[in-house]
Amino acid sequence: MGAVMSSSMGVILGGVMAIALFLYTFWPEKHAIVQRQKTRLDFLEELKEQIYANLRDLNFEYQAGKYPQEDYTAQREILEKEAANVLAEMDQIQGSGIREQGSVRASRA
Repeated sequence: MGAVMSSSMGVILGGVMAIALFLYTFWPEKHAIVQRQKTRLDFLEELKEQIYANLRDLNFEYQAGKYPQEDYTAQREILEKEAANVLAEMDQIQGSGIREQGSVRASRA
Protein backbone atom coordinates (compact mmCIF):
# COMPACT_ATOMS: atom_id res chain seq x y z
CA MET A 1 0.00 0.00 0.00
CA GLY A 2 2.95 2.34 0.64
CA ALA A 3 4.14 2.04 -2.97
CA VAL A 4 0.68 2.99 -4.30
CA MET A 5 0.52 5.98 -1.99
CA SER A 6 3.94 7.29 -3.03
CA SER A 7 3.21 6.90 -6.76
CA SER A 8 -0.12 8.73 -6.47
CA MET A 9 1.59 11.46 -4.46
CA GLY A 10 4.20 11.73 -7.20
CA VAL A 11 1.50 12.15 -9.83
CA ILE A 12 -0.24 14.82 -7.76
CA LEU A 13 3.02 16.64 -7.05
CA GLY A 14 3.98 16.46 -10.74
CA GLY A 15 0.57 17.86 -11.74
CA VAL A 16 0.85 20.72 -9.26
CA MET A 17 4.34 21.54 -10.52
CA ALA A 18 3.16 21.43 -14.16
CA ILE A 19 0.29 23.82 -13.38
CA ALA A 20 2.62 26.14 -11.47
CA LEU A 21 5.13 26.14 -14.33
CA PHE A 22 2.36 26.83 -16.87
CA LEU A 23 1.01 29.73 -14.82
CA TYR A 24 4.49 31.17 -14.24
CA THR A 25 5.25 31.02 -17.97
CA PHE A 26 2.02 32.43 -19.36
CA TRP A 27 0.64 34.65 -16.58
CA PRO A 28 0.76 38.33 -17.61
CA GLU A 29 3.00 40.61 -15.60
CA LYS A 30 1.24 43.17 -13.45
CA HIS A 31 3.98 45.74 -13.95
CA ALA A 32 5.25 44.88 -17.39
CA ILE A 33 7.19 47.61 -19.09
CA VAL A 34 4.97 48.80 -21.89
CA GLN A 35 6.91 49.37 -25.06
CA ARG A 36 6.08 52.62 -26.78
CA GLN A 37 4.04 52.03 -29.89
CA LYS A 38 5.88 53.01 -33.05
CA THR A 39 4.26 55.75 -35.02
CA ARG A 40 4.27 56.00 -38.78
CA LEU A 41 6.93 58.68 -38.43
CA ASP A 42 9.16 56.31 -36.43
CA PHE A 43 8.75 53.67 -39.12
CA LEU A 44 9.59 56.16 -41.87
CA GLU A 45 12.67 57.35 -39.98
CA GLU A 46 13.96 53.78 -39.77
CA LEU A 47 13.18 53.23 -43.45
CA LYS A 48 15.03 56.43 -44.37
CA GLU A 49 18.11 55.32 -42.45
CA GLN A 50 18.00 51.93 -44.17
CA ILE A 51 17.75 53.53 -47.62
CA TYR A 52 20.68 55.82 -46.81
CA ALA A 53 22.71 52.80 -45.67
CA ASN A 54 21.84 51.02 -48.92
CA LEU A 55 22.99 54.07 -50.91
CA ARG A 56 26.29 54.14 -49.01
CA ASP A 57 26.80 50.42 -49.64
CA LEU A 58 25.94 50.83 -53.32
CA ASN A 59 28.44 53.68 -53.70
CA PHE A 60 31.14 51.68 -51.91
CA GLU A 61 30.57 48.59 -54.04
CA TYR A 62 30.53 50.65 -57.24
CA GLN A 63 33.82 52.29 -56.31
CA ALA A 64 35.24 48.83 -55.56
CA GLY A 65 34.34 47.79 -59.09
CA LYS A 66 31.59 45.33 -58.20
CA TYR A 67 28.87 47.09 -60.24
CA PRO A 68 28.90 48.18 -63.87
CA GLN A 69 27.91 51.78 -64.55
CA GLU A 70 24.45 50.89 -65.90
CA ASP A 71 23.47 48.77 -62.88
CA TYR A 72 24.85 51.35 -60.49
CA THR A 73 22.88 54.15 -62.14
CA ALA A 74 19.64 52.14 -62.17
CA GLN A 75 19.96 51.05 -58.53
CA ARG A 76 20.89 54.54 -57.41
CA GLU A 77 17.85 56.05 -59.15
CA ILE A 78 15.55 53.51 -57.50
CA LEU A 79 17.00 54.19 -54.04
CA GLU A 80 16.88 57.97 -54.55
CA LYS A 81 13.21 57.78 -55.57
CA GLU A 82 12.44 55.69 -52.49
CA ALA A 83 14.25 58.18 -50.28
CA ALA A 84 12.38 61.09 -51.88
CA ASN A 85 9.02 59.37 -51.30
CA VAL A 86 9.87 58.63 -47.67
CA LEU A 87 11.08 62.19 -47.03
CA ALA A 88 7.94 63.63 -48.68
CA GLU A 89 5.70 61.48 -46.48
CA MET A 90 7.70 62.45 -43.39
CA ASP A 91 7.32 66.13 -44.27
CA GLN A 92 3.60 65.66 -44.80
CA ILE A 93 3.17 63.92 -41.43
CA GLN A 94 5.29 66.48 -39.60
CA GLY A 95 3.44 69.32 -41.29
CA SER A 96 0.05 67.93 -40.33
CA GLY A 97 1.28 67.34 -36.77
CA ILE A 98 2.36 70.96 -36.47
CA ARG A 99 -0.99 72.13 -37.81
CA GLU A 100 -2.85 69.86 -35.36
CA GLN A 101 -0.82 71.21 -32.43
CA GLY A 102 -1.47 74.76 -33.60
CA SER A 103 -5.21 74.17 -33.85
CA VAL A 104 -5.28 72.70 -30.35
CA ARG A 105 -3.45 75.74 -28.98
CA ALA A 106 -5.78 78.08 -30.85
CA SER A 107 -8.86 76.31 -29.47
CA ARG A 108 -7.50 76.60 -25.88
CA ALA A 109 -6.96 80.35 -26.16
